[in-house]
Amino acid sequence: MSDTSTPVVQPLRRIFAPVRALFVGDASAGILLILVAAAAMLAANSALSSEYKNLFYGELPWTPIPKLKDLHYWINDGLMAVFFFVVGLEVKREVVRGSLADPAARRLPMIAALAGMLAPAAVYILVSGGGAYTSGWAIPAATDIAFAMGVLGLLGNRVPASLRLFLLTVAIVDDIGAVLVIAVFYTPSIYIEWLAASAIVLAVLIVMNRMKVSVFWPFIIAALVLWYCVLHSGVHATIAGVVAALTIPLQGRQGNAMLEKLEHGLAPWSAYLVVPVFGFANAGVALKGMGAEALLNPLPLAIAAGLVVGKQVGIFSIVFLADKSGFAARPQNASWAEIWGVSILCGIGFTMSLFIGGLAFPGNDAFIESAKIGILTGSAISAVLGFIVLRLTTDHSPEDCDDQGPQPAN
Repeated sequence: MSDTSTPVVQPLRRIFAPVRALFVGDASAGILLILVAAAAMLAANSALSSEYKNLFYGELPWTPIPKLKDLHYWINDGLMAVFFFVVGLEVKREVVRGSLADPAARRLPMIAALAGMLAPAAVYILVSGGGAYTSGWAIPAATDIAFAMGVLGLLGNRVPASLRLFLLTVAIVDDIGAVLVIAVFYTPSIYIEWLAASAIVLAVLIVMNRMKVSVFWPFIIAALVLWYCVLHSGVHATIAGVVAALTIPLQGRQGNAMLEKLEHGLAPWSAYLVVPVFGFANAGVALKGMGAEALLNPLPLAIAAGLVVGKQVGIFSIVFLADKSGFAARPQNASWAEIWGVSILCGIGFTMSLFIGGLAFPGNDAFIESAKIGILTGSAISAVLGFIVLRLTTDHSPEDCDDQGPQPAN
């Protein structure tokens, strides 16, 4: 029975693979972000625009932390700390046991991620002309893991596993770079007493790590205290999430896998709640009164150019040079056209780009709104163009495309 049905079943599976990919695997979180971004744009440009703005930017009648005066602050400074905590857990796992543990294996994604941050920044400065726009140089330097992996997931089993792993590791290293950029370049002032308090709490977390404390609640309480101290220190509060995550032991005293258990428990909440809520709160741009020329203004044009042109040029060029020079081989079973397609997908900024955009121009709503237009446009172009290139150039055997390596946690 199975032999006679195979000629019919296999073509049907190929036809419906993209539809199935919308709901399973890597694609689901990315598709959710697309829907959330669309919903935010609809809300910001409909009869509900006032309610949308008041929901997130209206001052709360009461808040336990005066520094977080509206819901938007709570989401960006509080809820997003969970996202960064998951990023930190993922980074630690990858560095210690995953695809970044082997120095030879991490060589290519590390230099690709570095080039994928420097080239977009250079394109941004070149197109924007610097000046008042200079502080936004890091906006197009980030890659959204969930979004990029989601688009890749839509291709089903056409993409080799080595290429999926390459995209994932580049995005993880990119996240590390983005966190460092936020900590170093977007910290306007430092309050020494709060920074000292943060250092003390961090020391407690490190001691618990050394003692291999086997329960989560002491780490969670200390992480919350660390977040509160960092919130008042001048450093962006979300950095506390990454730092706290790095202190979680791989294993407890009884040998229980603490880090992976915590990551697996929090990753769905981050991917399907935290990031979508952040996206809905930040992606809405009121387009009333804006014409096509709004996209051609220096700020959005520079961001879109950085994401679409800078990312693919930087990543593809460095991979090509590394392979030809013998410094690091390109991903196994991947053609140059496929690597180009994945390089384009790295131009999907969204979550981290929106986050940095808010930090780059504090208090300047006009610039922040313009930045959002550039981010959404550049990310959309990168997603569509990358998908088309890969759809037209890649078709591998199931053996080449078996899932390998870790799945994205955020």
